[in-house]
Amino acid sequence: MTEEPLDLDRHRGMAAQKATRLRRVLAAIEKNSRELRDQQAILENELRSTPATSWSDAAAKARYVLNLYAAGLSPDDPRHRDLVSAIFEDFARLAQEGGERDP
Repeated sequence: MTEEPLDLDRHRGMAAQKATRLRRVLAAIEKNSRELRDQQAILENELRSTPATSWSDAAAKARYVLNLYAAGLSPDDPRHRDLVSAIFEDFARLAQEGGERDP
């Protein structure tokens, strides 16, 4: 008996090796997707339960929601994509112009 592990992939055909590699990649992607969804749920709970203390905090929440909305837009919907871009430009301009302007 040797202490070195056997390379079982060497004994399989190319199709079996590719199938194994694809299964491993798919399993890793599914795991990463679950972790991302869990982290997203934590972030959204935090955003929902913590009131904004400044206009920049409120804008950060709005940016997050707008990014979610924009991700779901059809590529054939340039009007709404342009609107989201214009809002982001407004946020950036207002932040540069006067900094924080709390009511």
